Amino acid sequence: MLKRIALAALAVAVAAPLFAQANPRGEAKAMVAGKAVSIDYGRPSLKGRDMLGQAQVGQAWRMGADAATSLKTDADLSFGAVAVPKGEYILTATKVAADKWHLNVLAKADRAKVADVPLAPGKLGASVEVFTIALKGEKDKGELELHWGTTALKAGFTGK
Repeated sequence: MLKRIALAALAVAVAAPLFAQANPRGEAKAMVAGKAVSIDYGRPSLKGRDMLGQAQVGQAWRMGADAATSLKTDADLSFGAVAVPKGEYILTATKVAADKWHLNVLAKADRAKVADVPLAPGKLGASVEVFTIALKGEKDKGELELHWGTTALKAGFTGK
């Protein structure tokens, strides 16, 4: 009996790390100005909730689940007048008003703020259950899109 309990405990201990990260990871990739841009993020599900609607003004959201959302860019990016040099970053988003969001670009090493990028809000025709980030690239132009529920948040950028 004691041996069975010990084996069960061992099985739970071995399996626990496999279930600790319950949300799948996603990766968005694009080529902009001939250089790679990628975002790695967790993909939580809504499960009947309105997560973006519940967000508090002024509070940063980590744009995903589990491990931090990260941006790696081999190109220098410009979101209008906002510059993001090539490198590796952590991304969050902050609701700055009822229907306005900013993308926060943080230095990976110390999470110091590098830039705040305004995101254009929009509505999707159908609800998206699992949080999705998309990157589109064509020549030196790109677009970042966040989709969750019926909300779309977008920012255009250029690369060099």
